[in-house]
Formats: sequence, C-alpha cells, structure tokens
Amino acid sequence: MIKLYGMGSPNVVKVYIALEEVGLPYEVAPVDVFTGKQFDADFLKLNPNAKVPVIVDPNGPGGKPYTCFESGAILLYLAEKTGKLLPSDQAGKYDAIQWLMTQMSTVGPMFGQMVHYIRFAPAGNDYSKSRYITQATRVSEVIDQRLASNAYLAGGEYGVADIATYPWLRNIPALMGAEAAAKFPNVTRWVKQIDERSAVKAALAKVDRVRAETTQFDKATAPNLDKMFGRGAFAAA
Repeated sequence: MIKLYGMGSPNVVKVYIALEEVGLPYEVAPVDVFTGKQFDADFLKLNPNAKVPVIVDPNGPGGKPYTCFESGAILLYLAEKTGKLLPSDQAGKYDAIQWLMTQMSTVGPMFGQMVHYIRFAPAGNDYSKSRYITQATRVSEVIDQRLASNAYLAGGEYGVADIATYPWLRNIPALMGAEAAAKFPNVTRWVKQIDERSAVKAALAKVDRVRAETTQFDKATAPNLDKMFGRGAFAAA
C-alpha cells in the first residue's frame, strides 16, 4: 500500500485526487508543517528539501520500494504506473505535460507567494503583494483562455494537468474575491465540472480530515514559523 506524507495544502491535494482517480490503495501519514515536522530527521531522509507531499510505494519499479517527492513528479509516476491520467499518443502526452509544467512553474509559485503575502507577511510589503496578485491573475487569464476552447487543459481528456491545477484555482473566489473570479468563466465551469467527480469528492473529504490535524496555524510557535518561511534567524539575508 502506498504511503502518502502530507497535510491539506494544494500540492498535497493533487496527490490525494490522483490516488483516488487511479484507484490505488493508500494510507496517509500526516506531516504538520506548522509545527516543523517536515524538518524531522526521518522525514528528511524521504525528501531532503523538507517539503510535502511525498509518497513511498512498496511496489515501485522492478518490484522494489520507491520514494517519490515533488507533486508533479508524483502525478507522472502514478499516471505511468497505472496507465491512467496521461494520453497515450505522444502529442497528447506532451500537451498534458506542458500544462502540468505551467502549474508547477507558474500557478503554484505565483499563487503560493500571493497567499504568503496576503496571509503571513508583515505590513509594509505592498509591492510584493501587488506583484503576486498580478502574476496569479495573469496566469489565471492564460488558463481561462485555454479552457475557452478545450474541455480540459490537455484538450478533451481529463488528466494530470487538471489534477495539478484544480486545487489552486478552485480557491480563486476565496483568495481574490467573487469579482475577480467572475473574470474567469471558463475556469469556473472547469472547476465545477471537476468538483462533481466522485474521486475528487472522496479526496477532498479525506483532505478535510487531515487538515484538521495538521493545518493549525494558531498553534505554531514563532521559531517554527520562522524556520518554515525562512525568516528571522533562518533568513539568508
């Protein structure tokens, strides 16, 4: 049985959804990043970059245990392991991969930094906050344009690119407001369509349970937050 290390963040939600979609049995090992569990020695053996998610597959390539970190890599691993969520023809496969990379290189970093400056940064960071809201808006516009003429990001077939992007863009109303969300009608249609998938509903229900255990910002100590965000005594500059 695959073991998933994670909590309730969008990057972990991707892996919950993928595991539900491909139908592989899995168990969850909660990692509370707000209390610094990602820096424990045992976890660093799994991912030296101290990030969730991580999966450990006891029946990996060649029948040997395999550890995989980075959410995009995990999605590709699960897709290739099961023959699902990735088109079989080469052009379709790379359509999916390039939109997956768009999520990894732009959607995730821009939305992640936007959330940081909205929720966690001290006052006086107006330029940074504006920059990341602008960049998150720009890439949302790009995706909305893509979805204007395609049911899914890779074309007509749901797969890894959608699973990677959905956990971020479903939060546009909460992060940017209803007025901003109204500017992305195709994203809204796409989110609602994915919302109705049985695997997605099952995954989100499990995420709600693990989030209750691991996403308790109010219980985090200042040193743990400083280490997590790379600030204070942990800042490089």
